[in-house]
Amino acid sequence: MDIADLQRRLRDFAAQRNWEPYQTPKNLAMAMVVEAAELVEIFQWLTPEESQAIAQDAARHQHLGEEIADVMLYLLQIADHSGIDIEQALERKLAMNALKHPVP
Repeated sequence: MDIADLQRRLRDFAAQRNWEPYQTPKNLAMAMVVEAAELVEIFQWLTPEESQAIAQDAARHQHLGEEIADVMLYLLQIADHSGIDIEQALERKLAMNALKHPVP
């Protein structure tokens, strides 16, 4: 995955539609939460076993992918507009988690 290219494409997409004034970290975070709620809704009321079997239902599996993509696209935009290097942030967080939760 080329994160920088995706972020550039998202900037271009927004620019072509004159959405730049609305592309603030606050607005993007709020939109991401709405999309995250739609992601959660897919699993609402499912048993753990049913949630693990979503891949067996083509339509629900596709819908799940679409909602995951929506959340990811907003995360990419939030990082881009906030000057966060996603790869660097992920590596740092993984290292922090390893220290916080060492192998028993």
